[in-house]
Amino acid sequence: MKKLTPQEEYVIIHKGTEPPYSGKYDKFFEEGIYFCKQCGQPLFKSSAKFNSGTGWPSFDEPIKGAVKELLDADGRRVEIVCSNCNGHLGHVFDGEQFTAKNRRFCVNSISLDFKEYEKIYPNLKKAYFAGGCFWGVEHMFKQLDGVIYARSGYMGGHTQNPTYKEVCYNNTGHLETVEVAYNPNKISFKDLAKYFFEIHDPTHTNGQGPDIGEQYLSAIFYNDEEEKKIAQELINELEKKGYNIATKLIPAKEHKFYKAEEYHQNYYEKTGKAPYCHKYTKRF
Repeated sequence: MKKLTPQEEYVIIHKGTEPPYSGKYDKFFEEGIYFCKQCGQPLFKSSAKFNSGTGWPSFDEPIKGAVKELLDADGRRVEIVCSNCNGHLGHVFDGEQFTAKNRRFCVNSISLDFKEYEKIYPNLKKAYFAGGCFWGVEHMFKQLDGVIYARSGYMGGHTQNPTYKEVCYNNTGHLETVEVAYNPNKISFKDLAKYFFEIHDPTHTNGQGPDIGEQYLSAIFYNDEEEKKIAQELINELEKKGYNIATKLIPAKEHKFYKAEEYHQNYYEKTGKAPYCHKYTKRF
């Protein structure tokens, strides 16, 4: 067990509460895992975190088996504790309609430690795909075993730190792009690229489904010549099958990936809706 400071002990051992809006993880949205401050058990994935506006870090589900729910001493609220060490985390609330799961695990920042996925997975690699609305592309890639996370953003344009409004209306040149972080020991870039060609229509020249415009064009931003070669070979294979592929191959080193606004991340998980212009269609 980690030796706690007096402030940490007040919350974790004696079930105190830190002041709202004071914790380091309240407005924090990096990709990684939140661990118990006292014993180090993994508690929450960043994909479950959302901005509730309440002043404390909020999650709509814990890692399976990581958190216990107990009736609070006041007899009304439900306390949440680490299932390994029983350290106090906060409380859970139902019925607030923040996300489709309709639960809010309200956690004290001081009860948590955070590690970025890059530190958890030192061999982590990233790939960049644009295939229409990033909500659907992100959602589909997260279904794959070996994908650590996927996040929506903008890439390929000439404007720094673009906003969604600018990308849609100001001709920034950016495409709605998804950054896919993956474990190469479990899934390869070729597998990801093949899947990409099967979750959107790569023959469309002006968008996807009802989404028409430059920001919705199909592209792969390749990190090196090997990725470019793999992508081109897949395009050649599809074209031999009669597909007229519109997907562009663009060097990633010439274009920075900008993460989109937080309300775009994990969109379908938060809303409980289903992608409206992305589905799996076997092409290989």
